[in-house]
Amino acid sequence: MTFITAHHHVVATGVAAALAMSSLTACTAPPAAAASVEAAAAIPVTVAQVALTDVAGGIDSGGVLEARTTAAITARILAPVREVRVAPGDRVRKGQVLIVLAGDELAAGARAARAAAVAAEQGAQAAAAELEAADAGLVLARASHGRIAGLQSKGSATAQEFDDAAGALRSAEARVTGAGARVLQAQAAVASARALSDQAGTTESFSTMVAPFAGVVTEKLVEPGNMAAPGLPLLRLEDTGEFHLEVQVDESRAGALRRGDRVPVFLGTAGSSLTGTVMEVSLAVDADTHAYLVKVALPDVPGLRSGTFGKVRLTGPPRRALTVPVSSIVRRGQLTSVFVVDRHVARRRLVHLSGAEVLAGLAESEVVVLTPPAGLTDGHRVSVGAR
Repeated sequence: MTFITAHHHVVATGVAAALAMSSLTACTAPPAAAASVEAAAAIPVTVAQVALTDVAGGIDSGGVLEARTTAAITARILAPVREVRVAPGDRVRKGQVLIVLAGDELAAGARAARAAAVAAEQGAQAAAAELEAADAGLVLARASHGRIAGLQSKGSATAQEFDDAAGALRSAEARVTGAGARVLQAQAAVASARALSDQAGTTESFSTMVAPFAGVVTEKLVEPGNMAAPGLPLLRLEDTGEFHLEVQVDESRAGALRRGDRVPVFLGTAGSSLTGTVMEVSLAVDADTHAYLVKVALPDVPGLRSGTFGKVRLTGPPRRALTVPVSSIVRRGQLTSVFVVDRHVARRRLVHLSGAEVLAGLAESEVVVLTPPAGLTDGHRVSVGAR
């Protein structure tokens, strides 16, 4: 009985020992396996240090985009609008008809003026014919007077005959003078009638408004049936071939600008960039802002519109600033971030940048990941390689 009890004790002890060993093995194996998996999952990256560098000093001057040539199409007469042949956004060529006004009365006046000019020309022709007849009569009167004078000197003509010849000569001379005056009068009447005809034709043309240059209709301010009045804008037109940006530049920087200088320009909220050329620097300073007006010509690129906000970046003396490599910057929507390496762990850090310059979010000597791999996330282990 005692033997059996001892045997059971030994068996129980062995089982307990085996369970204890099994438990120990189960407790110690997983940490080693986890460490192995974690080390294997580390992503190799290349890093660089955030540092102070020399950057070009500069300032942005904002302004509004404007077409180099704009025009407000206005009426010059008081008349109802008959047709509006264009709409906003339409491209038009130089001389194309844009608006037609009701000009029946003007057309009738122009026709009457042209008829008056024709009548005056015909009157001038009649006066010229009368002058020719007077000249012929004068020639005959002079010849007759000469013959009578010769006969009288020989005693073959009476004094009465001589007086009649002399009177006929003076009468012929008077007719020539009168005919000459009527010719001048007729010529003046012709000039006056032609001027009135030209004036009437010009006034008639006011009923049709054409494009002064090729461009785009930007605004329509009238509809058919409206009354057009002198000086009242009916359409707005701009030349889309040449745009420029007008900005105010302070005295210290305006003095360094010269016509023909190339400057970077950023347009709209998206900040699309292009290169502009300084076309004009005002010689007069604004008394309130102490700034000069600068006009920057833009290249002919599609999509430019008047009224778009833009800014010109002007350079200044270099300054020390905290910068990061461009390849470390990650942009998603409106958020800008970098991955900072801290004890072999990548941490996503939101930053505020101006180009590559750090405005907020990073400190000097921090280490950032260059060209972050696609699978890199916040909290992921990394293995740092040489740059």
